[in-house]
Amino acid sequence: MQIEQPPVHRERVIPTAERRGLVLVHTGDGKGKSTAAFGLALRAHGRGKPVLIYQFMKVPSARFGEHRVFERLGVPIIGLGDGFSWKSKDLDHSAALAREGWARAEATIRSGDHFLVVLDEIMYPLRYGWVPLDGVLACLRERPAHVHVVLTGRGAPTELTDLADTVTVMAAAKHHYQAGVPAQRGIED
Repeated sequence: MQIEQPPVHRERVIPTAERRGLVLVHTGDGKGKSTAAFGLALRAHGRGKPVLIYQFMKVPSARFGEHRVFERLGVPIIGLGDGFSWKSKDLDHSAALAREGWARAEATIRSGDHFLVVLDEIMYPLRYGWVPLDGVLACLRERPAHVHVVLTGRGAPTELTDLADTVTVMAAAKHHYQAGVPAQRGIED
């Protein structure tokens, strides 16, 4: 490792625009997209802001680690799906759940009642054509000015990343699966 000197001077960029709701996209093949979105939800909740999390691939009865802690904290986290497509027994049903879930999420965003709305794993229903991209883009453009929206999942469409204010691409440099180590509760649930 190369040792470096800590910076002592920093050029300060002074923002010129007003504060407003942001669209944030967490995408890429690396781990951490949902985790980062949940971190933002915790920050907002910690500041007393209303937060709602929708999970497009998790079932409503899911009890993963994030569900347990958000329930204790009083942050609603709602499963809208029936699991990942490779686990689904009926893809038409999965598509219908995604459309119904999007209708709920869209109504939440447009209502302006929440400071932050997380659309976890929405990229799957977008990429599969279950949720029309044009409707999502229109909702994001037309949302109340104070509403922040975080969208997560692999393969974010270019139209969405173009519209977003912040796009983070998670890249996998190394993954424990490659060494044969299975998923572990508390790390990947």
